[in-house]
Amino acid sequence: MKTHPIQRRRITQALLASLVAVGLPSAALAQDAPAKILVGFPAGGSFDTIARVLAEKLKTEFNRPVLVENKSGAGGRIAVETLKAAPNDGSVVMLGPDALRSLYPFTFKKLNYDPIKDLVPVGTVSEFAFAMASGAEPRVDNLAEFVTWAKKNPAQANYGIPARGAPHHFFGMVLGDAIGVKMLDVPFQGSAPMASALMGGHISSSIDVLSSLVESHKSGKLKVLAVSSEQRDPQLPDVPTFAEQGYPSITGMGFNALYAPAGTPANVVLTWNKALAKVLAMPDVKARLQTMGFHPVGRSPEELAARGAQSAKRWEPVIKASGFTAD
Repeated sequence: MKTHPIQRRRITQALLASLVAVGLPSAALAQDAPAKILVGFPAGGSFDTIARVLAEKLKTEFNRPVLVENKSGAGGRIAVETLKAAPNDGSVVMLGPDALRSLYPFTFKKLNYDPIKDLVPVGTVSEFAFAMASGAEPRVDNLAEFVTWAKKNPAQANYGIPARGAPHHFFGMVLGDAIGVKMLDVPFQGSAPMASALMGGHISSSIDVLSSLVESHKSGKLKVLAVSSEQRDPQLPDVPTFAEQGYPSITGMGFNALYAPAGTPANVVLTWNKALAKVLAMPDVKARLQTMGFHPVGRSPEELAARGAQSAKRWEPVIKASGFTAD
């Protein structure tokens, strides 16, 4: 018996509605065309590596290719521009740093995006600790010795950072307040030249993500004095936290996360979130990220939204008190 066209349309609509109701991928997400993960940093960096690890696993979860597209520059803000122009059908997401929602709204007078409207939370990918290190001068064995030296030599006390306006920058401000020494921030074009300056005794300390300092610490080229995590990091169990050494205000983790464009349907966001959580729970993925110094998270979109709000609340008064602006 033939089905009337109107009946066929109603049946089709009912089937699509049922797919949405149970949270299955939308038709757009299930197409054979590749999905994309945008990365606002160059190929070969840690964010790029994480995105490629995710993409390799997600292609199986989605049964479609998942590509990584690098849109590097401006601390991730160029990738946001690309995300804003992308279709909101689940075909494009972005792996971005916490600074996009936690710092940039307070460091840039004119921001090219709305951190709440234009970045739809999908899920936290991983979190990571920051660390303070010393080098050739002064020669110290722990944070207490550095603090003693800094108080005796305040004009020479400084801290290198990979860039001004990044979380490293403001961790250094908090540290200076905590030890009672206003240390000068010394910006570099990335972690590598900063490490070289520290090894050469040109700066007295540095603040960087822990993963960038692990190998130099183990080889004895630099000495990591403290980490910002609540617990000691498994990569360097010999290094105490700031809190252990009497500075609980210098506690906190950076994080990266997946974001979707504005207007992405809730069921599509949930599809990405569930796939992300499944991938991050895989033993080989967990091991790879942990080796890089990142701790997999993979919780809900609501958790990511709350994490971003909490981070912004923490850094807003610090940034405003500093008077720092990036533009």
